[in-house]
Amino acid sequence: MLKPLPSERWDFTTAAHLLNRAGFGGLPAEISGLAALDPARAVSRLVDFESVVETDPDPAWAKPDPERAERLKSARVASPDERRKMQREDQINQRERMIGLRAWWLQRMAAGARPLQEKMTLFWHGHFATSMVKVRDAYLMWRQNDLFRRLGTGNWPDLLTAVAKDPAMLIWLDQAQSRKEHPNENFAREVMELFALGEGHYTERDITEAARALTGWSYDRMTEDFVARPMWHDRGSKTLFGQTGLFTGEDFLRMLVAQPQAARFITAKVWNFFAGEWPSEELVTALVARFHGGGNNFKPLLRTMFLSEEFYSPAIIRNQVKSPVQWLVGSVRVLERPLPPPQVCLNLTRNLGQDLFAPPNVKGWDGGLSWITTNTLLARYNEAATLVQGDLPPALAGANPKRPNASRQIARQLTQPHVGGVDVTKLFTEKERADAEALIPALERRLLQAKLKPEQEKVLRDYLGGQSRLDEGAILNAIRLVMSTPEYQMA
Repeated sequence: MLKPLPSERWDFTTAAHLLNRAGFGGLPAEISGLAALDPARAVSRLVDFESVVETDPDPAWAKPDPERAERLKSARVASPDERRKMQREDQINQRERMIGLRAWWLQRMAAGARPLQEKMTLFWHGHFATSMVKVRDAYLMWRQNDLFRRLGTGNWPDLLTAVAKDPAMLIWLDQAQSRKEHPNENFAREVMELFALGEGHYTERDITEAARALTGWSYDRMTEDFVARPMWHDRGSKTLFGQTGLFTGEDFLRMLVAQPQAARFITAKVWNFFAGEWPSEELVTALVARFHGGGNNFKPLLRTMFLSEEFYSPAIIRNQVKSPVQWLVGSVRVLERPLPPPQVCLNLTRNLGQDLFAPPNVKGWDGGLSWITTNTLLARYNEAATLVQGDLPPALAGANPKRPNASRQIARQLTQPHVGGVDVTKLFTEKERADAEALIPALERRLLQAKLKPEQEKVLRDYLGGQSRLDEGAILNAIRLVMSTPEYQMA
């Protein structure tokens, strides 16, 4: 298992697959450039991202607030009316910051020089799913996001411990209020069930005893930092995973990661995120061996995965449903256009089913086929028009995405001229813009890195053949038509 991909199999298709999965896709020239390297150098270009200088500044407000303590003190002595006014102002401020934070992260994904770092940050955001709805502090959400970015390809025990002490997580799973008199079991349960072991690999007593070990790990509202409160900690003897001792929170997390199931759980989940399918037991065993061999660090595991024959199996290439974020970021990249304004991005990803910093629950997003419903598929078709043509798309009332000929229905409606769309001269050569027979493979190469299925290609060919001339409007409509195919929803 995990044998390196032979050099003769490294080509445009496999290079495109690597960019789609380890990042957010690439332009034809980027893919060709990667394909010109040998597989090891191509993978290193993505995995060894520390050598790439970051140029994206953090949000201006993403730093400790020296006035926070004074505001909290003022709120305590304020009249009820004044306190309500202060709360409203803070809510407005937090809402504006969160819109900006989502846009800031999307911009890093769309235009940043470290795509794998951002893709791994996205993985951890879904894994350690934490929501602004309960945390209600944009700075703390940014801090957690930055934690994933800094530690996301490093050591698993270090990352898990840092997340356990992260202020947003302490608030999200109620650990901040856990004390020896009333240990809160929320984090203890979720760290075993969802974060490190999986259901069925621990006992209810393990949860109870782990909650006791974690008592005293809290959050200082004034400084917005983790704090250990010794007087809150249960110093009594505890029995965890069959061992008895005066265990602390650090002891519990160390013992947790040492469980044989822990490495199998996290490596399988990483593989599923990038490969788009759950690995076999045999493959998990190979992944675990590489993970342990790399000191429980994720970077050696990722390098091995991205170089392996299994990762480039025909069953895996172009067989993963794009998440809403992957769909949006990948689309603006291949269209070579900027992201829409922040509020539009928020509405767009929310309509498609993925509201960053607000996962539906502690399990995060289910992913896979759950991204595709009648409503979200139609939303993808509509929002493709927004990205391509720069305005609201034509009405799609007659297009039923459940029907096989949905793209043909949409093609019939692409009759209105549109203004303010992408610049087709950046995307296609003069010859491709003048000749439908040259344009079709160019569309496939840019948008799909693969050929359309015969039925979809016929719809596109019929549409282009019905145009009196291949002008900008017709090309924009053709782009949108390809983006409304089942193939475009896959990566």
